[in-house]
Amino acid sequence: MNAILNVIWLIFGGIWLALGYVLAGVICCLLIVTIPFGIASFRIAAYAIWPFGRSIVDRGGRVSTLSTVGNVIWIVVAGVWLAIGHVLTAIPMFLSIVGIPLGIANLKMIPISLTPLGKEIIETRGSRVPQLR
Repeated sequence: MNAILNVIWLIFGGIWLALGYVLAGVICCLLIVTIPFGIASFRIAAYAIWPFGRSIVDRGGRVSTLSTVGNVIWIVVAGVWLAIGHVLTAIPMFLSIVGIPLGIANLKMIPISLTPLGKEIIETRGSRVPQLR
């Protein structure tokens, strides 16, 4: 089911969202100071292409001051525009019954588009909870 949703996602919005993240990543990498933002943007672009079967989690531990300041700068520079892109692509997805899961996934990506630093993308497919014996 994840593969089918990913293919539909790719056709109806995933490619454009990923291109937006790649563009933001290239711009950030051109400016030397914002290279960590560019790396985070490329990581999210890979997630935006194929989101089903993966999940976003906090890296854990204490949130550093640099990460917080970086997220604030990211919100101003690119985060707001990418979040608007998610909302604008979610609206037409919600108009069809098949697109409702795609629209929900699109809205779930808004938090990482606003604050990418301190987040990690993990595979959820095939993950199992260890059993106690």
